[in-house]
Amino acid sequence: MVRVYAPASIGNIGVGFDTLGMAIAPINGSLLGDCISIENANAFSLKSTGFFHSQLPVQLEENIVFQCWRKFCEILGKTYFLSIKLEKNIPVSSGLGSSACSIVAVLVAMNYHCGCPLNTDQLLMLMGEMEGKISGSIHFDNVSPCFLGGMRLILQNCDTVNQVIPSFDDWLWIVAYPGIKISTAASRSVLPNKYDREDCINHSQYLSGFIHACHTKQEYLAIRCMKDIIAEPYRSRLFPIELSCIRYNIMKRGAISCGISGSGPTVFVLCNNHYVIEDISDWLSRFYLQNNSGFVRICSLDKLGARIMVNNE
Repeated sequence: MVRVYAPASIGNIGVGFDTLGMAIAPINGSLLGDCISIENANAFSLKSTGFFHSQLPVQLEENIVFQCWRKFCEILGKTYFLSIKLEKNIPVSSGLGSSACSIVAVLVAMNYHCGCPLNTDQLLMLMGEMEGKISGSIHFDNVSPCFLGGMRLILQNCDTVNQVIPSFDDWLWIVAYPGIKISTAASRSVLPNKYDREDCINHSQYLSGFIHACHTKQEYLAIRCMKDIIAEPYRSRLFPIELSCIRYNIMKRGAISCGISGSGPTVFVLCNNHYVIEDISDWLSRFYLQNNSGFVRICSLDKLGARIMVNNE
């Protein structure tokens, strides 16, 4: 049996709409992501478990794991009869790269199980294609960091799809999922079809400034550049609490930035002071979570990405 874990991710990271993404790992050592287990069988089967498995499609053909298996077999020109178990630990439509977790985990597991017929670049392109079946267009800002780890700059129109962006060692990322869904389609529908010239210029300056600051270790500049003028002004109305209210309350408690994780409704809070994380986490738990499905996790950058699990991890 092969068992693969794929971590959750923060897409956009505020300033990098459809361009930046990072994998995250809880600092307490727990796992925040999906797991796939695969073994040979006489016929294909898919079993789903995990806290959020009830959110998955009832029809097998609509499950992205089944679609990945079918596409993988199609590419290789051979049908692999496998028993697949999905541990769905990331909520669907949460803004934490839920579909990316499942896609990355199953494709890494299948590729390893079948003797690694696809190389890293081929796998990544396939992951982006399968992610497009969920979001409506090919996307790499979740699958790339989920697969390869770290913070990633997506260069989809260039020869190299992604590049690693250095981060700051003392940065901690608090993610708060309120327990409700906001679909990617709904989140994209509120965005304008066109942006004015000033917004485009400002966005370019913030994004390039952030990338430059990360490479040159200018933490203050990086923080100043983490401004979302592309999505946040329009998407914040979909949230159970106005993002401006969240920002006000967590900034006065010592956070250095916050924003929407992916298309939401999860929000991320960035801290560089470990003494404030419990207070901020407590406030988010009390005022942002809407039901028992919601959660708050204190995370750091996951530099490993998807990995084979051993010793019953």
